[in-house]
Amino acid sequence: MTVSTRFALRIGAPLVAALLATTAAHADNWRYAMEEGLEDPQGLYATKFKEEIEANSDHTVQIYAVGTLGESADAMEQAQAGLLQFIDQSPGFTGALIPEAEAFLVPYVQPTDPKVVRKFFKEGVAVNEMFHEIYREQGLELLSVFPEGEMVVTTMEEFRTPADLEGMKIRTMTSPLLLETYTAFGASPIAMPWGELIGGLKTKMVDGQENPAIWIEAYDLDNLTNVMTYTGHGQYTTAVMANADFYDGLSDADKELVQNASQAALDYILDVAVELDATGLAKIKKTNPDYVINRLTTEERAPFQERAKAVEAAFVERAGERGAAILEQMKADLVTAQQ
Repeated sequence: MTVSTRFALRIGAPLVAALLATTAAHADNWRYAMEEGLEDPQGLYATKFKEEIEANSDHTVQIYAVGTLGESADAMEQAQAGLLQFIDQSPGFTGALIPEAEAFLVPYVQPTDPKVVRKFFKEGVAVNEMFHEIYREQGLELLSVFPEGEMVVTTMEEFRTPADLEGMKIRTMTSPLLLETYTAFGASPIAMPWGELIGGLKTKMVDGQENPAIWIEAYDLDNLTNVMTYTGHGQYTTAVMANADFYDGLSDADKELVQNASQAALDYILDVAVELDATGLAKIKKTNPDYVINRLTTEERAPFQERAKAVEAAFVERAGERGAAILEQMKADLVTAQQ
């Protein structure tokens, strides 16, 4: 059974037929799906991409915000089937499809300093060269990989060591590697869809979670926990892809158009994401002045970095030799960016 057939059975033939009819009738109207809203980092990137495409061609871009086309798995099936031309999804959701992409979830292999972050994502060999062929194997043309902000852990109680995390139920995205991470860090992780997180915190089903400051502020997660801790372990990262058959069928001029638009959007979001993250943190400090905000010192991070080696081993076991090579290159890119 093909991807498109499975998808048709899931959402119904009439909707698939409508999407296909749209493709045939309006070949210059490109569809772009994402996991967030228009005012969120993915939405801002998508809007900039759309502006660049429409300002430099007769093509139009139709953006589908989170939930419009079903869950993340539904949108990815549409992209692989050619019903969508572009899609933005994070490795936390694509890891089952592309195990190597979970390298972005391995702790302490990405920078957190904004200036270093820009260089890592703009010039890093792993990000800009090594993933292309891997995404191609899944019928996807990788256009951009960008960070949305440093991951921060919010909890009910303070922690500064792995021993402090013992017994804490930390919500993660539905990624096996994230479960490995918080197990290694000493916590008791629980995989939970985003839509269940707020209820989980209110009912004490979970004691904490991780997200960038922009999300913590936007969804009042600081009002559902007592402490926010910067562990320095990584970025929330996402990837923008095109359907490979669609991309290959473009003229050379349109391929250049797409590449230029994706790079313009990348330059834009690398600055804006930093601003949004800082704004989110500033709002938390202003509206919730009693909220405890901790940033682990280099010495305090060391035990977590040591435990992260077990996560690296779990990643390599799943992603194989290519994953191991990517991980080592990301470490080298991190050193280069820091210099």
